[in-house]
Formats: sequence, structure tokens, C-alpha cells
Amino acid sequence: MEQKDAEARDRGAISSASGVVVQVREKKGPLRAAIPCMPFPVAVICLFLNTFVPGLGTFVSAFTVLCGARTDLPDRHVCCVFWLNIAAAFIQILTAIVMVGWIMSIFWGMDMVILARYKDQGVPQQL
Repeated sequence: MEQKDAEARDRGAISSASGVVVQVREKKGPLRAAIPCMPFPVAVICLFLNTFVPGLGTFVSAFTVLCGARTDLPDRHVCCVFWLNIAAAFIQILTAIVMVGWIMSIFWGMDMVILARYKDQGVPQQL
């Protein structure tokens, strides 16, 4: 039982004595953790831009980091997070030719809207 509890803690889950998982945290990579938590209307605009011009909404969202939007990378400098978002935008633009970047761009925009929605509802930023 102790080994299962230790494995659950390593995965980010907290379990009670009865073995029920109370909380699960998703481990994000640096690019995904750099997605800024913006106001809802801005996130919807970025999703719209990402849908029709892959990477453009991600590029716009990079500048919201410079304006104070929070991310899941609090220990990194603002400029580093800005450049991570710019890198994600260029990856989306360059791979849009083979449809991968376009799909990634749409999912990126959906993540922006989801983060903004949770922010408006007062749910903690880490999903």
C-alpha cells in the first residue's frame, strides 16, 4: 500500500487512507506550460486567429506575457516565456504545410480559451 501511495505522489496525485485519488495534476512540457492565461475575449480572438492563420494567435499571445499574463512557468523570466511562445508560433507556422501545425495551432487556441475560462470562474490556474 505504501508503494502505491508513493507512486501516486510521484504522479502528482494525493490519495487518502482508503486509496481514493483526491487530486491529479497534469505534468506539462515547457512549451505547453508557457501558454498564457489571458482575459477570455483575448483568448477567443487568439483561437480565431489560430484557426484561420496557424501560429498567428500564438504569436499574439506571446505579447500578452509581456503585458503581465501569467503562465505555469512562474520560475522563468518573462522574456524566456515570451520566446517560448514565439518558438511555438514558428513551429506551428512551419509545420502547417503538412497539417500538423494547423491542428497544433487550433489545440493551442483551445487551451488558451480553457485557461481563460477557468481564470474567469476563479478555479486555480494549474489544471
